[in-house]
Amino acid sequence: MIESEHAGKDSAVPPIHGSVFMVGLMGSGKTSVGKVLARLLGKAFFDSDHEIERATGVRIQEIFEVEGEPGFRARERKMIADLAQRDNILLATGGGAVLAPENRAQLKAHGTVIYLCAPVKALLRRTQRDRNRPLLQVADPAAKLRELYDQRDPLYREVAHLIVDTGNQSVRALAEQIIKQLAQHQMASQHTIH
Repeated sequence: MIESEHAGKDSAVPPIHGSVFMVGLMGSGKTSVGKVLARLLGKAFFDSDHEIERATGVRIQEIFEVEGEPGFRARERKMIADLAQRDNILLATGGGAVLAPENRAQLKAHGTVIYLCAPVKALLRRTQRDRNRPLLQVADPAAKLRELYDQRDPLYREVAHLIVDTGNQSVRALAEQIIKQLAQHQMASQHTIH
């Protein structure tokens, strides 16, 4: 783990305007990094999977068991449409949220989208003990993750304004790196508008 040299509370955080949406495969760090990033930026944090669980009163795994993936994806589309309309939030999306073209359009139109990218080997290491990942409850989770990566990586790249390699940094260091990239992205966007 790389520790940040700017981990003190007195480090100045540039104002990041609007909402920030995080996409990436399961295990890429969307929720853990997103919570720290939201706190540093003064934004409300939401996780679309947790919001679906809160709204339905059941775990994602149970939704998959009862309604299958299509039922879950329909719920996810409604939740993302709602969350994307909110102001000044940080949203960690589910790994498969980018599969729906309408989700990609909502995210791209209403905020800055960050793709947290990690190699399959790292994703497998981070998710191997987690039983709350319905898509990984298979005989060969590594092969399944590779398949998901191959399918979704182009969609993450299509929707992303910024692509961040999660590497082996600490969550805090990664959040600070993202803040710098967000500030540069917003400055560049303002220069192209004016």
